[in-house]
Amino acid sequence: MLPLLFYILSILDLVLVLALTYLMLLAIGERHTLWMVRGFILLMLAAVIAQKIELALLAFVLKQLVVGSAVAIAVIFQSDLRKFLELLGRGEILQIFRPSRRPPPKPDSVIDEIVDAVKELSQNRTGALMILETNGAMDDRDFAVPGVFLNAEVSKELLQTLFQTSTLLHDGAVHIRGSRIIAAGAILPLSERTASRQLGTRHRAAMGITERVENCICIVVSEETGSISLAEGRILNRPLTSSKLKELLEEKFSVSVERESVVAPRLGRLSRKLGSQGWLFFRRFLRRQSLTSGKKK
Repeated sequence: MLPLLFYILSILDLVLVLALTYLMLLAIGERHTLWMVRGFILLMLAAVIAQKIELALLAFVLKQLVVGSAVAIAVIFQSDLRKFLELLGRGEILQIFRPSRRPPPKPDSVIDEIVDAVKELSQNRTGALMILETNGAMDDRDFAVPGVFLNAEVSKELLQTLFQTSTLLHDGAVHIRGSRIIAAGAILPLSERTASRQLGTRHRAAMGITERVENCICIVVSEETGSISLAEGRILNRPLTSSKLKELLEEKFSVSVERESVVAPRLGRLSRKLGSQGWLFFRRFLRRQSLTSGKKK
């Protein structure tokens, strides 16, 4: 009877940890956090395994990494975790499972917001630099300075505000991932290639980051002429009209937004599948244990 109780408690322990992790994912609701949470879970599992096989020094180091990672996640997603704790305190935790009334972002709407903002900035001759991820998340080490973390929804008004000369973040790049503005005021590495005298620091920065990182493109608005450019790899397309920019973004950037918009439904389907499979496994386990105990009697 004791081994059966031990197995049941072990499974219950694992289920509760997975349930808590899933609740955190629902509360945060961001695509790129899946990788962060996966790494955090792997660290916890490694710490448990190291402790079980009595690797004391490795277990100590892994435990410190787990604590540090937990603090880092709490700082990065403090607003989302605060919302999660408020729902938990009010006893309204089931609201997390309710489908969001806000529709998922559509590629056309996100691109339209970016293009409209670029058009206005160009007409007003306001310098701007935007870096857009196209295939996979960029690493902070790709930037000279990652900038100030925002995690805000892409909008024409916010983009225009960020590049106004009266703001503190206007002199850097805006980092866009899917339908979210990840950071502003990011400093990019400059290209070492010999460039035309007509190209300023923003153009060299756009060429520099796209030369080093394949999964991104950069939009540049010249402060002197108001011309629009798009950097990709070693190519700088300029000058561009707003319609041509929209055409290029639909070709190179829309895939990233589409991939982001289907994550939530996939996460829901995955949770239902794991739940049904887990319940089936648990029933079979209990049936097998009851048959084994009956044979022993």
